[in-house]
Amino acid sequence: MKSMLAALAIALLAVSSGNAIANDWSTVRFGVDASYPPFESKSADGQLVGFDIDLGNEICRRLNAKCVWIENAFDGMIPALKGRKFDGVLSTMSMTPARQAQIAFSSKVFRIPTRLVAKKGSTIIPAPEALKGKRIGVEQGSIQETYAKTYWEPAGAVIVSYQDQDLVYSDLIAGRIDASLQNAVQADVGFLRTPRGKDFAFAGNPLYDAKTLGSGTAIGLRKEDTDLKAKIDKAIADMRADGTYDRIAKKYFDFDVYGQ
Repeated sequence: MKSMLAALAIALLAVSSGNAIANDWSTVRFGVDASYPPFESKSADGQLVGFDIDLGNEICRRLNAKCVWIENAFDGMIPALKGRKFDGVLSTMSMTPARQAQIAFSSKVFRIPTRLVAKKGSTIIPAPEALKGKRIGVEQGSIQETYAKTYWEPAGAVIVSYQDQDLVYSDLIAGRIDASLQNAVQADVGFLRTPRGKDFAFAGNPLYDAKTLGSGTAIGLRKEDTDLKAKIDKAIADMRADGTYDRIAKKYFDFDVYGQ
């Protein structure tokens, strides 16, 4: 009997030790889709760069953790997170009710509206009645895809989903779609201000919708990793308080990207 109890105690200790090792967060792995400048993309030498990358690296520094970046298609982020391919999604992921039912989120990282982009001189506007028969490009798994399929597809718009944002722009330039729907800053900095976006412009006003577009962007986390969430939330709060967040943001934006 004593030997059985001793064996049980050793087993419990091993499990406890294993959990402690697994949750010491000396390494934090972030999932990223590197096709969304200025938030996340690759430099000419293949290095990951962008606002989210800088934020993640600074968070890891404050956690005394090694930061590991794992590239993943955006529409597979939540399954990969839940499957423990990585520990957090730091890739411009908005907090929506549908996502919050599946995963947890850190405190807000920033908030940016969604906007439609079309050829200069186009009469397209982001309204269901104006988009009947129009082909609208979106990134798979994005809040923009959800918005367009919720409000525009039932009114007759054709919503075309792509694996990444670069493919959306390629088809927009080629004329295979009439407009694209995405994060407004990504569209501005990552497309409209570049040579390939010179013939395009924003169409209509910014879009807001708490149900589909969410209430801001944050780091996606597993619900059970409450200790990691607490550490990341503290790091974000400290970065906001000591000015580090603003210093990083000024590298990429000339406005308050944190938002309301």
